[in-house]
Amino acid sequence: MIITIGGLAGTGTTTLAEELSKRLEIPYISAGFIFREMAAEHGMSVLEFSEFAEGNDDIDKEIDERQALKAKSAENLIVEGRLSAFFVDNADLKICLMTPFDVRSKRIAKREEKSVEVAKSEIITREKSEALRYKEIHNIDINNMDVYDLVINTDSFDPKSISEIIIQTLKVI
Repeated sequence: MIITIGGLAGTGTTTLAEELSKRLEIPYISAGFIFREMAAEHGMSVLEFSEFAEGNDDIDKEIDERQALKAKSAENLIVEGRLSAFFVDNADLKICLMTPFDVRSKRIAKREEKSVEVAKSEIITREKSEALRYKEIHNIDINNMDVYDLVINTDSFDPKSISEIIIQTLKVI
């Protein structure tokens, strides 16, 4: 069983991947895991590698390729990442998490210990930048929902309820 989980910052992709991994007893990976793995391979801290990766499209491409390769060689895996559904061709279920902007802003502000207004400003800047990069690097429109099998509003449900929705969905596919 291969499952992808994508969504914008603050939608709860990592929380859901962890919860679903426990409930289904299958491992999960994230773009962040792979980023840290690549930093170690280059003998750099995450911060150093992040600076190295800025403006280097090959790093983004390699992260996406590694996620796809790990999924292809796995029997059971949850792949969490904003673009994972676009690259993991063998996924049995592709999930996108959505959440209203104000809710995401509050979640990120709390998680990162900053004001909601600062979080909102940073989210807008980040998402514009990412949308442009995804289009330029991969010709992907991040707003295209056609690739997903299931879209869930995480403001309506807690992580356990969302994982239950997914488990029930898996029973019928």
